[in-house]
Amino acid sequence: MRHALRGVLLFLLLVVLAPPANAQQPVVRVGTEGTYPPFSFHDPGSQQLTGYDIEVIKAVAGKAGWRLEFVETQWDAIFPALDSGRIDLIANQVSANDERRAKYGLSSTYTYSRGVVVRRTGDERITSLADISGKTTAQSSTSNWAKVAREAGAKVEAVEGFAQAAALLTQGRVDAIVNDNIAVLDYLASTGSKDVEIAANAGEKGSEQVLTFRKADANLLAQANQALAALKADGTLRGISEKYFKADVSVPDGGNADLSQGRGARSTWEVVANTAWPMFVGLVKVTIPLTALSFAIGLVLALLVALARISPSRVLSWLARAFISIIRGTPLLLQLFIVFYGLPQLGLKFSPFLAAVIAFSLNVAGYAAEVIRSAILSVPRGQFEAAATVGLSYPLTLRRIVLPQAARIAVPPLSNTLLSLVKDTSLGSVVLLTELFRESQLAAAESNEFLALYSFAGLYYWLICVGLSAAQKRLETRLNRYVTA
Repeated sequence: MRHALRGVLLFLLLVVLAPPANAQQPVVRVGTEGTYPPFSFHDPGSQQLTGYDIEVIKAVAGKAGWRLEFVETQWDAIFPALDSGRIDLIANQVSANDERRAKYGLSSTYTYSRGVVVRRTGDERITSLADISGKTTAQSSTSNWAKVAREAGAKVEAVEGFAQAAALLTQGRVDAIVNDNIAVLDYLASTGSKDVEIAANAGEKGSEQVLTFRKADANLLAQANQALAALKADGTLRGISEKYFKADVSVPDGGNADLSQGRGARSTWEVVANTAWPMFVGLVKVTIPLTALSFAIGLVLALLVALARISPSRVLSWLARAFISIIRGTPLLLQLFIVFYGLPQLGLKFSPFLAAVIAFSLNVAGYAAEVIRSAILSVPRGQFEAAATVGLSYPLTLRRIVLPQAARIAVPPLSNTLLSLVKDTSLGSVVLLTELFRESQLAAAESNEFLALYSFAGLYYWLICVGLSAAQKRLETRLNRYVTA
């Protein structure tokens, strides 16, 4: 009995001291669009990330012993995210080519497909890939299909994804699209569109899709290849493929993909109703906090820059002018990319939210500094002289005399800066933030209801701006209480 009790106690001790089962599993960050059905998209009912590529990488992770963390971003930002260490691999129908093999570690093939040329229905000018020469196509600018279109002599208009490309083609803004035949079949089946059609194959050679890693992550690549081989051998890949395409696209001759049933049609009102809550969550969790924090930090920085700008010190004044010139002379999108993707190459790596706060705060400071400077200079010089005669120091003069008067003058233009910042946060998606506008993009890519969803997103922004404008009016009234006419 004593030995049995000792054994039970030893077992319990091992259970308590043993690390959690998932503690030994490495966390692997997977980059994907989330807007490229049927490979990577959000289920309209549950809003969960799903798709063929998502199920494949989950199966790979199960074999390799990984814990996955999905990071959604636009296609044109997905390779910079991999280069800067923001993600560990890309699972988003990356086509293998020599250029990518030279720079990245590419897994064994898990999808075989072919490219097709898509035209407006009945446009007999385009019957082959050669016919797009001199014409305009819509593509993700860094995709393999953009390269195919350029080599065929087409002018490529850059778009975020296939849904936007299809919209431009339907509207007559471009002449054709070159893309994966499976994505095109899914679009035709899910939308029921009769406005576009497949005109021809994009060349005789098929396309092979792979998982993409950094060259340095050879161990992860080896684990992925081993897992893919096991998944092919036990029929898992075939099962996932047949679930989505009724054919086995994991082998070269697995049959023709059939997506005739689509994903089920929904009315415009159903799409908007299903997306309203995720958009509201994005507004509350990201858009509003990002705006408030960036504006508060930006105002503090703007005050410091404005004071440096009017400082008698030539060095401080020059530095302030240089800062303002750089911020106002470069696009906000470029500033976001430098902070998020560029600085990691110097060893400065920030989380998506912190990187956005830094970029937006600096942008606010660059514009608001001139507003605050002009407001300070509008206070009569005699105020400074009067304060000096009664023995007030310069900092105390600013705090007690000058800044309260300058605030009344600066409120209207600073309010405009705040309103602009609310709308500028829609750029947060390029640094991997899922904010209000990104939620509308995700839903629009799956449903193609661009007008309804983007208009509804605009309604959210408008309501926020109306509320801020009302607050501005009350603040102005309060600041003007003791001002004589």
